[in-house]
Amino acid sequence: MWARRALQETAMPSHSDFAVTAGPGRILVVDDDRRMASRRAEWLCASGWHASAAGSASEALRLPGCDRLAGCLVDALLPDDGGRRVAEAIRAGAAGAAIVALTPAGATMPAWADAAVAEPGRDDEILAALAAAREIAAARAAAPACPLRGNEGGLVGGHAAFQRVLELADRVARTPATVLVTGESGTGKSLLARRIHAASGRSGRFVEVACGSLAEPLLESELFGHVTGAFTGATADRPGKFRLAAGGTIFLDEIATASPALQVKLLRVLQELEFEPVGSGETQRVDVRVILATNEDLAALVAQGRFRADLFWRVNVVTLELPPLRDRAADILPLAGHFLNAAAAKAGRDLNGFTPAARAALERHPWPGNVRELEHAVARGVFLGRSSLIEVGDLPAAVQAAGPATGPGSPLKAALAAPERELILAALERSGWRRDVAARALGINRTTLYKKLRRLGLDLAALEPAR
Repeated sequence: MWARRALQETAMPSHSDFAVTAGPGRILVVDDDRRMASRRAEWLCASGWHASAAGSASEALRLPGCDRLAGCLVDALLPDDGGRRVAEAIRAGAAGAAIVALTPAGATMPAWADAAVAEPGRDDEILAALAAAREIAAARAAAPACPLRGNEGGLVGGHAAFQRVLELADRVARTPATVLVTGESGTGKSLLARRIHAASGRSGRFVEVACGSLAEPLLESELFGHVTGAFTGATADRPGKFRLAAGGTIFLDEIATASPALQVKLLRVLQELEFEPVGSGETQRVDVRVILATNEDLAALVAQGRFRADLFWRVNVVTLELPPLRDRAADILPLAGHFLNAAAAKAGRDLNGFTPAARAALERHPWPGNVRELEHAVARGVFLGRSSLIEVGDLPAAVQAAGPATGPGSPLKAALAAPERELILAALERSGWRRDVAARALGINRTTLYKKLRRLGLDLAALEPAR
């Protein structure tokens, strides 16, 4: 009895000490075999960690400072889903805490863990798992959190079709269903995905991937991670976005750009939640909610043989189509007011709204760039305007052209500007936003294209998809 007490006291600091010092080397071992937990804690102390032991999930959760740990080695078979509860409690206070699950031989790593060791677990296996888990946890902590709550970010409007989309999004949020968000560029697909995640109750992070911004080899590594030596420059193991999103939501934007080979791998992940990192034959499982988005007609791409039919039917479980801003004209001014308040707060200005001429221009403009274009147009007015009201002259040239006629020739100029703008934007989108290719397609040189862009008030930084 004395030996057992001495072993536990050696391995485990007092609760007061546990609460005060929460350095980068502090780790907790949780196992319902309390003697094994204490032995492992003692060995970890000898290996350089500041380790403590707990014999149950409830004991671990009662320890002061358990939310300020660097890591946790936890029995995956604790009663009452204790492993998950411990992991979530630790991550609530420290997103960068590394969680290693101790699993039965041959068992799958639980979704709440960063790495796993099959029992009985050799010393070198445990240390290797801790090192891998710390890297994954550090990457997870560095990933952007989902800041969206309610109607922040531009999900504003009373249009019936738009409200139906929000209602469906809220209804599907707490289900595990895969969601496909469709709509033109700038309609708010990413914001809607963030809203679904925020309402989902999932404890993990929201991770966004722009599939169209990376070449296929890089995209595969970005999604699934890679191991050391998988390709030139792969000097260390890296977790992919699916691992970073474990327990949360991954948002795959521009899914129509995925190559046929990548579509096969995505289909497997969606069906089985399994994948292998690039260069590895080890299968990983992950618990993640998948939301996809596209501004293309996937059914048409299937008919053309450019998108797999089986993947289309797999992602087409729940489809939410965001209407373009031109179809919800009554929402333009409420959205403009929302963006005005946000931009004025950033600029430190006290503004009272828009002049009648500015309101008319906002309502008449066709907004081919949708909500994103409106946001940038209002921000421009806030930053460049000088009076307490945004005037029509503070808005981009293309928006000014949509306002009331101010002299001879104005109606014709406004009428011609809109189709010219549409043609230029269509050419840019088809060319992947390469100005030289778009200019050749339009039959003009690049200098002329730049002049037209300036004249029409086209801000490509606002309209071009993020890369």
